Amino acid sequence: MKTRAALPLLGLLLAAAFLASLAFGELRLGPMQVLDALVGRGDSLSRTIVWDFRLPRTLVGLAAGAALAASGVVMQAFFRNPLADPGLLGVSSGGALGAVAVLALGPSLGLAAASIWTLPVASVAGAFVATGAVILLAERGAGTERLLLSGVALNALLGAGTSFLLTISAGHFEVNAQILFWLMGGLENRSWEHVWMGVPIILLGCLLLLPMGRALNLLSLGEQSAQSLGVDVRRLRRRLIVLATVLTALATAIGGIIGFVGLVVPHALRLVFGPDHRRLLPYSMLGGAAFLLACDLVTRLFPIGLRLGVVTAVVGGPFFLWLLRRAR
Repeated sequence: MKTRAALPLLGLLLAAAFLASLAFGELRLGPMQVLDALVGRGDSLSRTIVWDFRLPRTLVGLAAGAALAASGVVMQAFFRNPLADPGLLGVSSGGALGAVAVLALGPSLGLAAASIWTLPVASVAGAFVATGAVILLAERGAGTERLLLSGVALNALLGAGTSFLLTISAGHFEVNAQILFWLMGGLENRSWEHVWMGVPIILLGCLLLLPMGRALNLLSLGEQSAQSLGVDVRRLRRRLIVLATVLTALATAIGGIIGFVGLVVPHALRLVFGPDHRRLLPYSMLGGAAFLLACDLVTRLFPIGLRLGVVTAVVGGPFFLWLLRRAR
C-alpha cells in the first residue's frame, strides 16, 4: 500500500512545488492568476512574470533536481554505497573548473560575453574531460574501487585548480562575485535559452535510465553476481557512467554547483520505499525535482543573499552526518 501510493504522492508534491515556484517571488501571484497566465489568460503583467521569468527558472530547477537525484541513484548502485553521490567521478569538479576558467580567463580572451552558451558549454566540456580522466586513471577493466579512488584524487586536483583561478581573479570584483555565485549554485536569471540547452537532453537521459532498474538491482548484488545472472557488467558500467555524467554535467551547466540532492533524495526514498531500483529511479526523479524547487523557493522567501547550494547543504549536511552515524 505504501509503495502503491508513492507515485501519486510524489506527483502531488511536485505539482505543489511547481505551482508555488510560479506563484512566489517579489510579486506574489494567486493560484488562479498562475493558472490563467499559463493558459494565456489574465493580465499582461502576470503572463510576463510567469512566462518570461518564473517558468524558465522553474523548468531548469525541475530538470536539474531530477537529473542530480537520478545520477545519485546510479552512483549509489554502481559503488554499492548509500553515501555515494553524482560528484564522485569528478563531474561536478570538472564542470566547476571549466566554468570558472571561462569566468576568470574569459575577459582577457574575449570569451566571457561571447554567448550565453559559452559558460554551460565550458562546464559540460570540463565535466566530460574530468570523467574521461578518471576512467583513464582507473585503467580499463578495473573494478569500482580503483575508479572511486581515482575520482577522489582527481576531485582534489580539480578543486585546487578552481581555487587557484579564484585567487588570480581576486582583483576583479565583478568576476570574482560571478564565480562565487556560480560555485554556490542558483537558478536566478534563468532564461528559455537555459531551458533549451539542458532540459530536453536531461529528459532523454532520465527516460533512458528508467528501463535499467532491474540491471541496477543486479549490479547492487556485486559485479560477479550480476555477471553470473546474465548482465554484461562492462557494457552496463559504460552506459551508467555516460548517462550519469551527462545528467550531472547538464545540471551543473544550467544551475551551478548544487550539492547533496543526489545524496539525500535517493537515500531518503530508499529508506521509505525500499531498494528496488525499478521504483527508486522514478521516485527519485520526482522527489529530486520537488526537493530542488522547494529549496529554491526558500531562497525567494528569505531574500537575504541565500544561495541555492547553501540551502541544499543546510538540509543535506545534517542528513549526511546522520547517515554516517547510522552506517556505523
